[in-house]
Amino acid sequence: MALRFIGIDPETGREGSPTIWVDESERELVLQGFKPGAELEAECAAFEVPGHAPGIPPHESVVRLPFRMVPMLKEACDVAERTGLL
Repeated sequence: MALRFIGIDPETGREGSPTIWVDESERELVLQGFKPGAELEAECAAFEVPGHAPGIPPHESVVRLPFRMVPMLKEACDVAERTGLL
């Protein structure tokens, strides 16, 4: 695995800060965020998308990231594009 650190939420302190990486070997964004809480997770699980089964598969999860991290998400996407990962 070749993780490239992109950024960490500067406002959450030293414990459990949301973080964004680019995994160059797997060609994926890796996100650490806040757990959504049961109500939001249930809402996401119930959301219907045409051609997709409702629910959250056991191998997936929902995370929350603050809007202030949008520039970091954009940077991660730019890294993927610049390095030819897309």
